[in-house]
Amino acid sequence: MKKVEAIIRKSKFEEVKRALHEADIDFFTYWDVTGVGKEKEGHIFRGAVYEANRIQRRMLSIVVRDQNMKKTVDAIIKSAWTGVVGDGKIFVSNIEDVIRIRTKEVGPEALYLKESEKDIVIS
Repeated sequence: MKKVEAIIRKSKFEEVKRALHEADIDFFTYWDVTGVGKEKEGHIFRGAVYEANRIQRRMLSIVVRDQNMKKTVDAIIKSAWTGVVGDGKIFVSNIEDVIRIRTKEVGPEALYLKESEKDIVIS
């Protein structure tokens, strides 16, 4: 299993989310983040000067089976890319184990719902 963490422009989040859903990656966590990069100069966009390290960012955290890692990364790159400094970063790391609390399932089976569970509504 792999953990894919992506820091993207907040303005590209809806496109990235759509691309992930199209790639059948439906479960992920995200939050707004700030940080400091090595970009020091301001850029001019439509007449306004902005600093690349002040662009609003969103971080996504996605744990996938090994066979889904490439399509996850490809979906993020394709949908988050603008070609301008500040597009973001993707980090991929190994996940040793995962445990679903409700069923106590262990390993890759704990990542996704079984076909019989897909219609269950959790309240």
